[in-house]
Amino acid sequence: MEKKLIKVHPSDNVAVALKNLSAGDSITFEGENVIPTTNVKAKHKIALQAFNPGDRIIMYGVLVGSAGQNIEKGDVITTENVKHQSEKVSGKTATYNWEAPDVKKWENKTFSGYHRKDGQVGTRNVWLFFPLVFCENRNIEVLKEVFEKELLNEDINKHRLLLRSLINKKEGAGQEETTSGQVPVFNNVEVKFITHQGGCGGIRQDSETLARLLAGYVNNPNVAGATVLSLGCQNLQIKIFKDALNEVSPDNEKPILIYEQQQMGTIENMLNTIIEESFEEIKKANKIVRKPAPLSKLKIGLECGGSDGFSGISANPTLGHVSDILAALKGTAILSEFPELCGVEQELVNRCIDDSQAERFLKLMKDFEKSVVDAGSGFDMNPSPGNIKDGLITDAMKSAGAAKKGGTSPITDVLDYTEYATKPGLNLLCTPGNDVESTTAMAGSGANIILFTTGLGTPTGNPITPVIKVASNSELASKMPDIIDIDTGAIIRGEKTIEEMAGILLEYIIEIASGKKSKAMALNQNDFIPWKRGVSL
Repeated sequence: MEKKLIKVHPSDNVAVALKNLSAGDSITFEGENVIPTTNVKAKHKIALQAFNPGDRIIMYGVLVGSAGQNIEKGDVITTENVKHQSEKVSGKTATYNWEAPDVKKWENKTFSGYHRKDGQVGTRNVWLFFPLVFCENRNIEVLKEVFEKELLNEDINKHRLLLRSLINKKEGAGQEETTSGQVPVFNNVEVKFITHQGGCGGIRQDSETLARLLAGYVNNPNVAGATVLSLGCQNLQIKIFKDALNEVSPDNEKPILIYEQQQMGTIENMLNTIIEESFEEIKKANKIVRKPAPLSKLKIGLECGGSDGFSGISANPTLGHVSDILAALKGTAILSEFPELCGVEQELVNRCIDDSQAERFLKLMKDFEKSVVDAGSGFDMNPSPGNIKDGLITDAMKSAGAAKKGGTSPITDVLDYTEYATKPGLNLLCTPGNDVESTTAMAGSGANIILFTTGLGTPTGNPITPVIKVASNSELASKMPDIIDIDTGAIIRGEKTIEEMAGILLEYIIEIASGKKSKAMALNQNDFIPWKRGVSL
């Protein structure tokens, strides 16, 4: 018999509709008769008991809300009859024992990556252009047009003529190779460009934070080197950036080219110099080739966006099992979006390997929430209209499902925004719930692959780190095949287990880490949004 309802945890008092249900349907569930009192859309929750005002709503085994009015057995759970509520947490309440998954199948698996001198291994080989201040965005855009269009051999301007002349001098390159558009100029290096709205005009702390984020991008193993543009008078001085880079990588040996416009005279002179010198370094980066690396060299970012009522029972647990496999192999996973961990703090605190990490997590959470309240909002405002429409009606409910991306392994480190992940195992990283601000942060903290679950469809990528989109349902995968890499809808239909789907995903991760393009890469999606925590001055 086809399943119509699912209960995620034995202690839950609500169930998830696996398909559209009609009012008056008689459903046998766990030995009891459940009759929907109204039509219920798939992904939404239905009451398995009667609730009085103030009664606790339990899902995923945790408190996700309380009844705001009388709710009858069979009623659909909505924003009208349930309000956000989560457990209060003060510290660790239990020791944590973890049973790691069997990873014999994966122990000798490798991916083909770019080995860096510091021991990190990249899944891409990117030469990165970025500004220290928004005043240089236009020059970055000019360089982007010059390099990207010349490599594609499109319309010509005088700066591109300069680059074309340099390409034609490249060792082993003939005129046919560089003008036909059939053979790429470089085989082992990509050129990517970042722009942003920071670096000046705000509080000094924001510029310092941006410096650390950009330094993390340079230190990311997917980056071979960088061209950096400075105006000269901005808050984010070159020294601040260099200090941030030295902090994250004291022995940095990657080539970093830095140009200050106010010291170089005309834009023409500056751009010509940048093109010539950057091209020489890009040629050197192209000589780096892929070599086998163990899966322990993977650093996986765990993200969700455009979540639906199935995300927490299909796509997110699939990521969680992949995370557990990597933790058992001494690889690294990064779970972020702190507003979407509200309500599951106790479980996460108990999973921290020591009290200091637990205390730091709670402090970061409390400080973040206070800043949100001071701004006139709250974590309870996190679910988006799309989330609510598809059954995620409280922040705690959304968080309980989102946290499934982190699996069950111990938490080895807790990081504030821009701090770099250095410890194998599961790391918690303080970021907003904003999808792109979060993925931007994870790449800056060292993620060389990002897994991104979605139930509604979210088109985004990252300039340096491959983003793999994982759909929670097959309807989305069929509707938006251009952005979805992996479909976990078979879990909802009972055709695959979470463990089986995790194996499929991990095999795909190895392919992407070894050079295959993810859908986001094929679409050239390169989103970059720093988290601005301060105010403008």
